[in-house]
Amino acid sequence: QVQLVESGGGLVQAGGSLRLSCAASGGTFSNYIMGWFRQPPGKEREFVASISGSAGATYYTDSVRGRFTVSRDNAENTVYLQMNSLKPEDTAVYTCAAGWGLLRGAVYRHSSQYQHWGQGTQVTVSS
Repeated sequence: QVQLVESGGGLVQAGGSLRLSCAASGGTFSNYIMGWFRQPPGKEREFVASISGSAGATYYTDSVRGRFTVSRDNAENTVYLQMNSLKPEDTAVYTCAAGWGLLRGAVYRHSSQYQHWGQGTQVTVSS
């Protein structure tokens, strides 16, 4: 059973940066495609970014492309989300997820493709 623990959330002013981390345990990390999702206040959860097992491929939702960067360190069993030029509309609970996948270069965009989820970390961007 894969367990995921996020950290790095907090309060930041618009234009600022935050780096989220998600530490995984309980499985072979490189066999999992990793994703970041977020749930803004009063809204449904939405996809943010995904990275393939070997880190060779990434995918972002349009609203964060060019501002956010997803990366992973398979030796440390950790995936990161570097968030720059933050906007108030980025305010949300950010959650990482792991989806089993051995296909080279695959990324997942849908929550149904992920089997394991963290508890989430709050990111608040003030204007």
